[in-house]
Amino acid sequence: VQLQAFGGGLVQAGGSLRLSCAASHSILAINAMAWYRQAPGEQRELVASIRSVGREASKNYADSVKGRFTISRDITKNTVYLQMDSLKPEDTAVYYCKADWGPRSAWGQGTQVTVSS
Repeated sequence: VQLQAFGGGLVQAGGSLRLSCAASHSILAINAMAWYRQAPGEQRELVASIRSVGREASKNYADSVKGRFTISRDITKNTVYLQMDSLKPEDTAVYYCKADWGPRSAWGQGTQVTVSS
């Protein structure tokens, strides 16, 4: 599986961005997909994940983004999205998408999100 992430950019605090992660294979065959982020000098952290549970999807969020970020997927486009609203300067980071299937995983390239105060 290859992943391509895009949609980052520069936005003012309070603004919104939507990140996209396009997979080269059907995301129904992927157990879980997630967005991580890494700020300068910080460790990479999990932001949100979406996991297939039967035909439904189970979603989880880091406490710092709950109520502001929404992860979703479009099976027809093999794409996972991260809608980011009410952005804060502390959301500034490089955002990465990740796919897990069985014992394997893949990372997409990062996309920079910068939130100005």
